[in-house]
Amino acid sequence: MIGLRAGQRQPAAEARRRVLIVDDSAAMRSLLRTVIAKDAALEVAGTVADGAAALAAIDALHPDLMLLDVEMPVMDGLTTLRQLRARGNRMPVIMCSSLTRQGARVAVEALASGASDSVAKPQGLVNREAAVDALAAELIPKIRALAGVSRRPGATEAFASSFPARREPISAAPAVVAIGVSTGGPAALAALLPALPAAFPLPVVIVQHMPEHFTRLLAERMNAIARLRVREAVEGEPLAPGTIWIAQGGRHLEALAPLRAGAPATLHLTDRPAENHCRPSVDVLFRSFAQVYGAGVLAVVLTGMGADGLNGCRAVRQRGGTVLVQDAATSTVWGMPGAVARAGLAHRVLPLAGIAQEIARIAARARAAAIPAKDLHRAAV
Repeated sequence: MIGLRAGQRQPAAEARRRVLIVDDSAAMRSLLRTVIAKDAALEVAGTVADGAAALAAIDALHPDLMLLDVEMPVMDGLTTLRQLRARGNRMPVIMCSSLTRQGARVAVEALASGASDSVAKPQGLVNREAAVDALAAELIPKIRALAGVSRRPGATEAFASSFPARREPISAAPAVVAIGVSTGGPAALAALLPALPAAFPLPVVIVQHMPEHFTRLLAERMNAIARLRVREAVEGEPLAPGTIWIAQGGRHLEALAPLRAGAPATLHLTDRPAENHCRPSVDVLFRSFAQVYGAGVLAVVLTGMGADGLNGCRAVRQRGGTVLVQDAATSTVWGMPGAVARAGLAHRVLPLAGIAQEIARIAARARAAAIPAKDLHRAAV
């Protein structure tokens, strides 16, 4: 053990993060209490049965994070979230939804409206212990990341403020935009995608870490607010300008090189094993598109926990492509973009509000110097 130097104080134990549980089911409140108790860095600030009670309790309980049910009497989760944000409260909120279509739809709407993340309530497990273990495995890492557990106070912010502004020359003419995003992604996409112009000259593909069924609802939600058409990815769809494709939850998304000159690359869905505990994986997307498009990939890494996309960005840079990442100040969690920035792979580290403008600026050169389809085929050989 390393001893303390003379006059150096023993550091105080890090305060436990306080979690407010909001759910109308007594059984679910009990389950979530048990889950929180499994991590010594967390404690339950309180439990309430509806959103109105949650809003009334916040000033007294001072929670660091809220677990918020979607469907509740008196005030549902979406209304609660909107009122919380309207008050200027930026506390992280994790939505707890059922796997029904309605539960998923409301959860996606909440995520696009500022919820930090979501988890599905356990169903079909043999006993309470199995439900606790399954929920804890998914929920605790999200709470720790969002509440800043085991992170030296200010460490991320200090790194971001000392990180030199990166303005590397970008010479490649992009042929496709590939976006990777996770925690906080729906809200980031809700800001980014509507800012892309209707005449945007490149196809756009997105991996958002989300369960099966949620991604189709996310695509529908984004299609309603974007100027470009937004769809969930379909096997064999040609990659042409005017459409944004979101990878299906539970399946990797890749590009297949065109079989003849002049034809576009096409989308390919696979069920290969998860990478970085994710399927779809950003690494799989970026590697595949770098193989097919070479220097024509404009890769964008937005908010998210973990490091999915780091190895994919290496592949993009090795092929001469371009990498943009979201900055720490505007990210819900600066895990994925931070990993890429720390590795020195980003051409630009930008606030969310500036990313669409930079994408459009870089993409504008595609009209004058687009990569011919025959070169796409050659890059994949």
